[in-house]
Amino acid sequence: DLIMNPDVMEVFLKREKILESIRDTLKKKGFHEVDTPSLQTVYGGAEARPFKTHLNALDIDMFLAISPELYLKRLIVGGFERVYTIARNFRNEGIDKSHNPEFTMMEIYQAYADYNDMMELTEEIFENAAIASNGTTKVKVGDVELDFKRPWKRMTMAEALKEFANIDIMNSSEQDLKAIVEKAGIEVRGNSWGYYVGALFETYCEEKLIQPTFITDHPRESTPLCKAHRSGDERLIERFEPFCMGMELANAYSELNDPIKQRALLEEQQERLSSGVDEEAHPIDKDFINAVEVGLPPTGGLGIGIDRMVILLTGQESIRDVILFPFMKPEND
Repeated sequence: DLIMNPDVMEVFLKREKILESIRDTLKKKGFHEVDTPSLQTVYGGAEARPFKTHLNALDIDMFLAISPELYLKRLIVGGFERVYTIARNFRNEGIDKSHNPEFTMMEIYQAYADYNDMMELTEEIFENAAIASNGTTKVKVGDVELDFKRPWKRMTMAEALKEFANIDIMNSSEQDLKAIVEKAGIEVRGNSWGYYVGALFETYCEEKLIQPTFITDHPRESTPLCKAHRSGDERLIERFEPFCMGMELANAYSELNDPIKQRALLEEQQERLSSGVDEEAHPIDKDFINAVEVGLPPTGGLGIGIDRMVILLTGQESIRDVILFPFMKPEND
């Protein structure tokens, strides 16, 4: 008889407990679970290459969702002040230990909140899920014991680059950083201070972040959907990403709710996409801009990769170990 390996089955029973815990945490905080479309006329909400398909009934091209973000923000505009979805996302990109073309993402939006509130919510979700699935906040992954107990370490991206690469980005010009990047032969997606900062962080810092750590205050170029930093430094935005075992676990912003700035940033992204400079740039979604013009309140947004969360909370090595039917290359007859 063909039966599942009991250790494998245990991983998926824990996955179920993790999802139950997440829903329980959010329900107690007054969040509503909603559905968003997987088939979209304009994709958006992340920087990724989409899967393209065709709707025969209307003879139009469609895209599989790369993120539910722009639909959840429409709901905030419509008066749902606390919403989330646990949805399938599809990104036409590489396949490795932490990437599968189809994966599960949870996105959460809360009106009258910011990225500081989202940091506290992230810690609470992970801590509760660790206890629900393992009975403790500590998890062994290989030879490393991780601890998801609150509070987690917090570092700005500038502090991380100072500590791990001895690069002082805040006092370095665009030309200074360009010289460092070129000397190291690092690939960069664009030519400006922020793109150089992002590339240097990916190269020198990510793999050093083993215990759960929030990296805050990213460069403006990293997303067109986030508010400028309240410090007044126009190079920075109010964004964080938590990292663990060298892997990004989530992404969160104080959401940009200025429609004039939002239009300008998305037009800039559309230009990068249309000119072929950046295949992962964000296309312009005029209906979304219209929603922001109606009135998006100050909002905190958070996206957590459920599969990566399950990898860590069950002590697995790869995303293939936590998806029941991971993508497999078809065999040739």
